[in-house]
Amino acid sequence: MPTRAYWADNYVEKRRSGKDAVRMIRPGQRVFISSSCGEPQHLVRLLAEESPRFPDIEIVRLFSMESVPLSLIATKGEGHGLAIRSFYLGSATAKGIERNKRFVTPVNLSAIPKLFKTRRMPIHVALIQTTPPDDFGWLSLGVSVDITMAAATSADLVIAQVNSRMPRVLGRSFIHVNDVDVIVEHDEPLLTLGRQPELEAANVIGRQVTRLVDDGSTIHISIGATHQATLLGLSQKNDLGVHSQYITDDILHLFAMGVITNQKKGFNEGKLVASSALGSENLYEFLNDNPAIEFQPSDYVNDPAIIARHHKMVSMHVAMAMDLTGQVAADALPHNNFSGVNGMLDFVRGSARSEGGKSILMLTSTSRDGKKSRIVPNLSDAAVVVPRGDVQYVITEYGAVNLFGKSLQERAMAMISIAHPDFRDELFFEAKKMGLFDAGRKLPDFTRGVYPLKLEETRKIDDREVVIRPAKPVDVRRIQEHFYSLEKEDIVSRFFYEKSAFMRDEIEGLSQIDYINDLTLVALVGEFGFGRVVGIGEYLLDPAKNIAEVAFSISKDFQGKGLGKILMKKLAEAARENGIAGFIAYTSPQNKGMIHLFKTLPYKVHTTFDSDVLVLTCRFDEPK
Repeated sequence: MPTRAYWADNYVEKRRSGKDAVRMIRPGQRVFISSSCGEPQHLVRLLAEESPRFPDIEIVRLFSMESVPLSLIATKGEGHGLAIRSFYLGSATAKGIERNKRFVTPVNLSAIPKLFKTRRMPIHVALIQTTPPDDFGWLSLGVSVDITMAAATSADLVIAQVNSRMPRVLGRSFIHVNDVDVIVEHDEPLLTLGRQPELEAANVIGRQVTRLVDDGSTIHISIGATHQATLLGLSQKNDLGVHSQYITDDILHLFAMGVITNQKKGFNEGKLVASSALGSENLYEFLNDNPAIEFQPSDYVNDPAIIARHHKMVSMHVAMAMDLTGQVAADALPHNNFSGVNGMLDFVRGSARSEGGKSILMLTSTSRDGKKSRIVPNLSDAAVVVPRGDVQYVITEYGAVNLFGKSLQERAMAMISIAHPDFRDELFFEAKKMGLFDAGRKLPDFTRGVYPLKLEETRKIDDREVVIRPAKPVDVRRIQEHFYSLEKEDIVSRFFYEKSAFMRDEIEGLSQIDYINDLTLVALVGEFGFGRVVGIGEYLLDPAKNIAEVAFSISKDFQGKGLGKILMKKLAEAARENGIAGFIAYTSPQNKGMIHLFKTLPYKVHTTFDSDVLVLTCRFDEPK
């Protein structure tokens, strides 16, 4: 008998009504339900209706959009004995999640398929949703391959809701009719996920992501990032690839814009790889029979070794909270119900191992009502999802820092600097109590300042990228290293004597600033968080005169290349915007470089002498 007739005959024989299929479930069994938007809604509704027939069954799922409130049934009990097991990694404190946290089984997503396949957690019944069969009898799992494939291939009884609205997604997404026990034909719209509400804080974070994602990177984006923030962060990039737990509408839009080409991934080139999709009907139409897209199970997509094989792999996740040492909690939040799904640590570790890879954590500095800081002294009442040793880049709307390789003291200072200004004083004093700062340390000026992101700029000097930006509290050591590297004559020009030591307490004044009355700009080359300071420009206001004193130092290899002029111009623009009337500089008459630099300003320069010191002044209301 031809193969086609064989599977087709089997298909007809296996057809049942949904009610008859669900009634095949037996008391005490473990029942898996396909994940999120792949949930077989018709079967789940019938399961809920028939739940009194099933004492002591356990529902297993990755994450559910709760189209049918099985959690509510399980919570109320009502003698059904229904239990829920959700593979969700997080500290389970968000509203609704807290109520049901006993259902949570924290396991890294890459490890769940092995639980099923080895029968350490045997699946007795799998309720899945598929496409109709193709000409060879293959059913596609469509938008939910993730752990559904492992459940479907290892379950004792597989019940498939065949839905013609399910997109046929390519890759390892297929299960054969012969491997399904019961077919229930029922068409209905798939579950969809609406667009996240836009938050200005998230959009500011998105703009900061731009600097950290290079052209040609391979990306993974968690669900928590808002649409506008994603586009702000990535829409100007070129040749991005995707290897991600989820595909969303944001990925679709970037693909349509030509930003995503998948041509420079270094692994699986030309293919957009994911394990499931969450989004709109337009997204599902985009996925259908698209040869540029492959869905793979979670033990492949979330395998850190596979993730690490990609070129410049960048994972971007939304965190719920972080503490001063860098520990991370990542829960479900309102409008962000998937940020904590347990693939987070897989991608954090895999991207860190990638050549040129980065792990980026994004969080708004406060709760939506602004009453609670998301940066806290210690995660004492929340489970840690990402250990401090795995954390690299952290972004809030108040700045970005790199915690990798930093001491606890440096981490605390970095985290306070990107916290909301209303909470920085409290965090500083808590850090002192915890022993992260020495007891004699005073409250720094930066706790009152808001980092001026608009002053950041990247310039090309001699084919080298130079980032010019306001100094941050984490820059202290690098500024020290810059001064120690200066030539003797440059030290004398800057400090007026042969200074041989640049103590931390003194240098902190350059980096712990308020950005208005006291501003330091640094020029850096190299990796974000580890770059070398090659230039410093600073002003410090004399409030009695409303005139700011300026000073500069440029590393030998960048002298004579216009860097000082760039710093001077940016300082003058910032000072004018901050209401400062003008500049003053004290220098040696022999310091031709400083004299020339000051005179590049488009204002009248007045020259006087104070003993042997040349004094240069200008007012911003006196143009040349």
